[in-house]
Amino acid sequence: MATFYVQNFGCRATQADGAAIERQFRDRGLEPADAPGSASVVVLNTCTVTASADQDARAAIRRVHRENPACQIVVTGCYAQRAPHEIAALPGVTQVVGNSHKHELADLVRSPGFFPLTQLETENRQLATEIYVTNIFAHTELLAAPVFDAANERTRPNLKVQDGCDNRCSFCVIPSVRGQSRSLPVSEVLREVRALVDAGYREVVLSGINLGRWGRDLRVADGHSCPPRFEDLVRTILDETPLEKLRISSVEPMDWSNELIQSVAQSSRIAKHAHVPMQSGSDRVLRRMHRKYRPWHYREKIEKIRAAMPTAAIGADVMVGFPGETDTDFEATRRLIEDLPFTYLHVFTYSSRPGTPAATMRDQVPVRVARQRNQVLRELGAKKKRAFMESFVGTAIEAITLNQFDGVHTEALTDNYLKLKLNGKHEPNHWLRATVEQVEADTLIATTQPA
Repeated sequence: MATFYVQNFGCRATQADGAAIERQFRDRGLEPADAPGSASVVVLNTCTVTASADQDARAAIRRVHRENPACQIVVTGCYAQRAPHEIAALPGVTQVVGNSHKHELADLVRSPGFFPLTQLETENRQLATEIYVTNIFAHTELLAAPVFDAANERTRPNLKVQDGCDNRCSFCVIPSVRGQSRSLPVSEVLREVRALVDAGYREVVLSGINLGRWGRDLRVADGHSCPPRFEDLVRTILDETPLEKLRISSVEPMDWSNELIQSVAQSSRIAKHAHVPMQSGSDRVLRRMHRKYRPWHYREKIEKIRAAMPTAAIGADVMVGFPGETDTDFEATRRLIEDLPFTYLHVFTYSSRPGTPAATMRDQVPVRVARQRNQVLRELGAKKKRAFMESFVGTAIEAITLNQFDGVHTEALTDNYLKLKLNGKHEPNHWLRATVEQVEADTLIATTQPA
């Protein structure tokens, strides 16, 4: 029987696309393989957010071709959309399927005997590799299937409800490879969430490329004057499904409305966790990035979130080394981070992306300087995370058990996004209350409270 293997690179949205591709193959009667080396078809679902992401994808293509030369290698995702001919030139690649055609990938794979090849025009008939890439902005499809972390497959599925982005940040290639913002309709979201609840899942994570923009592209419902908003989706999920816990992934600062903040703060069924991309604390840099807020707007949002949720996890994405970032600009970023109640940081060094305005800006920051700045912020983020974790020693906290037991402890994740180890063995996918005894490395050590 024909088998497939999907290897994903990059963000949660890419992971969600990969899950949808797996669903396509299963629906057509293929069986998943345990590894690329034993698969008839290997799909590499790529990322292109940085140069190193492109490099990782190329290395994986070469490795699969070397270890399994007889398999079909299908390359899809954001890198495939951005640079299809570059990928097609690599040995072993059978098809390049951009995000524009990802929704029909399984039908495009040539595999005689078990399903046909849809007849589409390739962009270059001189290449042996077939290329299926067209204008991403002409497509409105949204792939949606729950994503399950391999290590914790029975606990916290991730559901993508939005794709694409209408913002035009000067450093970001994502709009050109994922297209305009589009939303999964409410009825489909509810169907997916209910199916997950029926299957026994207790927490679902909502994700998207620009999650806070969910609903802006949907039609106005009868009796309403405007399209639905993300806040409406959150409220509808709580009202119309029995889901125990809803977790919200990254939402842009200006989409953290007062209503959304209050909804998260007041509902015991929403995880106390806010991830709010910052990128820079310098007004000058934010303007060059074409970000839609200023440092004082950002500060106000974070302070509102903390005031409403004193024990919430609050995280941010921060970029260092953006073209023209001076020592003064970096110090503004460092100072803002130091002032605000972050509990963790994701720190990135700027990576020039072909076709973006930032790639042609003057005053590119030397790599050595950018790496030094990265290290400074990582150390600051680690200090803040440690202080946040230590604040829970001696207190009771809620956590969901994961599918990991080391012989002494069971791993869990707290409502406010902290790793926790519980004494003894516990079944996965259960919410428990535990008393935190100490902090070891980046993990809370706790004992369960009597039921």
